[in-house]
Amino acid sequence: MKLLINALTKFIMGLLLIGALLFLPAWTLAYPNAWLFIALLFIPMLSMGVVLFIKAPELLRKRLNNKEKEKTQQGVIALSGLMFPVGFVLCALDFRFKWSDAPLWLVITASVLFLTGYAMYAEVMRENAYLSRTVEVQDGQKVIDTGLYGIVRHPMYLATLLMFVPLPLILGSLWGLIPFAIYPVVTVIRILNEEKVLTSGLAGYAEYKKRVKFRLIPFVW
Repeated sequence: MKLLINALTKFIMGLLLIGALLFLPAWTLAYPNAWLFIALLFIPMLSMGVVLFIKAPELLRKRLNNKEKEKTQQGVIALSGLMFPVGFVLCALDFRFKWSDAPLWLVITASVLFLTGYAMYAEVMRENAYLSRTVEVQDGQKVIDTGLYGIVRHPMYLATLLMFVPLPLILGSLWGLIPFAIYPVVTVIRILNEEKVLTSGLAGYAEYKKRVKFRLIPFVW
């Protein structure tokens, strides 16, 4: 019951927060792209939450925990915590004052990329029961090297790139791409620090790095 209350509370608070960040600066509820984004984000989130609560409550508990211990990761989280609200508000202001207007084909393409990233994210959670929002080595943790983990070492971060980098286009904004452009940089910093922690603390991870060469994007990095 405590897990259920915690999950529902964070879901509702997230919905209200994003709604406020989008609709208040836009100064209208008639912001179709905002409703599109909310649907794309929260409908799959609710579905995955229900599945995790029923089939993998411990994984859901880990995903709800965001108490990061690593100093580098704390800085990364703080930067992300600034990027998202600034980006949302800028997109909403862009809609309100008509600074730019993303064409429909870009909105559709960004939406497809977002859902592709979401599907990849769900697959990563299915493959990796140790998946946590914090960088740590858990008791009994083993290296996962199957599925997407056999292609890149950090498929979860690749999934979030597909979701968040084109996010402003879903909201119909070109100017919003500016703050979200820092997300790949944030991701690289997080990965480099995470790999130090895993290499030193997780048995077999050094060998896994030799087998799977690419961290994030196949044949690139």
